[in-house]
Amino acid sequence: MLGAAPLLAFGLIASAALAEGRISIIVNDPENPYWAAEGEVAKATAAELGYRAIVSAHGGDTTVETAHVDSAIAANVNAIILDPADASGTIAAVERAVAAGVPVFVVNSGLARKGLAVAQLLSNNAQGAEMGAQRWLRSMGEKGSYLELLGAASDPNASIRSDGYAAVLGQYEGLTRAGMATANWNRTQGYERTRGLIAEHPDITGIIAGNDEMALGAIAALKEAGLLDRVTVGGFDGSPDAVAAVQSGELAYTVLQPVAVFAEDAVHQADHYIRTGTPREPQEVQLFDCLLIDRANAAKISAPFVMGQ
Repeated sequence: MLGAAPLLAFGLIASAALAEGRISIIVNDPENPYWAAEGEVAKATAAELGYRAIVSAHGGDTTVETAHVDSAIAANVNAIILDPADASGTIAAVERAVAAGVPVFVVNSGLARKGLAVAQLLSNNAQGAEMGAQRWLRSMGEKGSYLELLGAASDPNASIRSDGYAAVLGQYEGLTRAGMATANWNRTQGYERTRGLIAEHPDITGIIAGNDEMALGAIAALKEAGLLDRVTVGGFDGSPDAVAAVQSGELAYTVLQPVAVFAEDAVHQADHYIRTGTPREPQEVQLFDCLLIDRANAAKISAPFVMGQ
């Protein structure tokens, strides 16, 4: 038995050696807590598996994104974890990586073409949007005039969520969408667009937003106008600030995207591919269901974007 410890130690060293390498993690904008968490979780998971993680951000700019992909290829990384800047515009960068023999694992926002990435790990945005719309409806009493704030047009998640909202809200004759505006997932733009819209439509009773940052911007504009007490606001992401707003009663609910779950799993799938040369999962596109957060369960959030038991 005395020889078991050295053998065990050797086994651990050998396992670590197998996992040695580098993984490039390319996110959108780390100023947004959602994308910050995506990069942080992926980096921590890579480190746990013995990889050096290189995290960079493209800010929604495909030119910057391509430069990061080229840098990753030049650095001989073993894999790329990528949150695309544009569903179609990112395809060329992914093709470059694949041609160079670097496997790509897409997270959060899907590509317009299948068969390039080894895997695409995405929130089930349609399911989350419909669930959020149902919760928003209850707070609205199934009637009223409302505004909608949309995410970036280049991101398919924006249209998927908007379509999910419409699939539910369009069934209620007592609801009227008074206006809508694109606020590009951004809190400041959410504030500015809401200020303009409520000047045109001062009698609205609800705002449904494509993400939390836009919803929080809307809340700031409503507070400034003295309208928050009669306007129901709904969000999407499950960010720490949004959870706090839910707990305070300023935000009716948010929809938690399991970004911490799929960011971690993407790295595990990359590790499996690096070690075996084969995908861990048979299907390329993998959807992760969202969770509703309201005042009834907001206290169960155990870490950013993580729902405890």
